[in-house]
Amino acid sequence: MDVFKAILERRSIRKYVKNEKIPEETLQKLLEAARLAPSGKNRQDWSLVIVEDPEIKQELVPACNNQNFVGNASIVIAGIVNPSWKWCDVDLAIAFQQIVLEAVELGLGTCWIGAFEEDKVKKVLNIPRKLRVTALLTVGFPAEKPKPKSKKPLEQLIHINKFSKK
Repeated sequence: MDVFKAILERRSIRKYVKNEKIPEETLQKLLEAARLAPSGKNRQDWSLVIVEDPEIKQELVPACNNQNFVGNASIVIAGIVNPSWKWCDVDLAIAFQQIVLEAVELGLGTCWIGAFEEDKVKKVLNIPRKLRVTALLTVGFPAEKPKPKSKKPLEQLIHINKFSKK
């Protein structure tokens, strides 16, 4: 699959084949995609907590505003950053997006989780106070195929040379 096709086919998946295990080789490809992501000064100042344990995933559900699909995904990935680095959130977002695109290539679905209570997630996953949870990502075998969402026309998003009111 080419990258643009993966971009076109990517959907936010909120229904998974419950707790279907991702083969180790597939998981390693996803994680390698993240590792190879560009980052400011190549610092890679982020960490991933890979949650496979069904009980821990269930503990994350209330921490993720009771989004039940979090507990049904094959894995939940918590993206952890060192907030002292200016570009930490961007670097993690790039790594997550590389996982998302590789997941499409491998027939998996993903969903970014931004609605969560950080203190609760940190407690469940034993994350040190000085670090920050930027986002979580569910990954699993899709049990749905959502239709594409409408997007704004390019003309509403792009400015050439200088910002202008449209």
